[in-house]
Amino acid sequence: MTVDSVDSVSAEGFARESLAVLDRITESARGEVRRAAELIADCVRSGGVIQAFGTGHSQAIVLEVAGRAGGLVPTNRLSIADLVLYGGDDPSALDDPLLERRAGVAVRLYDLAAPQAEDLFVIVSNSGVNNVIVEMALHAKERGHRVLAVTSLSHTRSVPASHSSGRKLADIADVVLDNAAPSGDALLELPGGGAVCALSTLTGVMLVQMAVAEAAAQLLAAGEHPPVYVSANVPGGFEGNLALEKRYSGRIRRTAG
Repeated sequence: MTVDSVDSVSAEGFARESLAVLDRITESARGEVRRAAELIADCVRSGGVIQAFGTGHSQAIVLEVAGRAGGLVPTNRLSIADLVLYGGDDPSALDDPLLERRAGVAVRLYDLAAPQAEDLFVIVSNSGVNNVIVEMALHAKERGHRVLAVTSLSHTRSVPASHSSGRKLADIADVVLDNAAPSGDALLELPGGGAVCALSTLTGVMLVQMAVAEAAAQLLAAGEHPPVYVSANVPGGFEGNLALEKRYSGRIRRTAG
């Protein structure tokens, strides 16, 4: 979505236009949010862990999924930095500007995470075409995992596939949440060309939190209490979180066991 008026390139213009998109997706995405919530609730109910992965600014959405107050406990944040943190690579490996395009990177990240069959993969990418993103989705599907994608259908449809399979994230996922960001992500067109103010983080956060809320509702309806984090900055929060994490000891990276 873009706007033509120069007057719209302002704080008020961005607020107005982005809120309009948020209003639209909260209505149009209801069916897909419900399907996404079913994947999440099924994963939690079966004792699985939600493995969330993204690169670049998509990591902001991953942080919404994994390990935050009000979020689900059985979650892991996967990152290219895991090659160094858990895989023993030299930190200089992360300086490679083409690392996201290297074949085999996603397979290594998958192996380092050591997921179990019941785990759900949530993969976030605005374009949905980077090699590591598509490779992760394909590898997860080949090993029997369900895949939930958060992507921009507008962007992904406007660019060619980069992966050797010719597929994109949206082609692989069981459920796709469309963040409704424009191609290139920036919302407000500038006079003379270009655009400013990215949208995908705002809409991505809305979609994943809607899906978590709906998953919690589904679990409650089945008589199960959702395992959610309490802020560690409220009395008893830290201790309560530790107790919940013990259920997933060795399965989530925030636990020591």
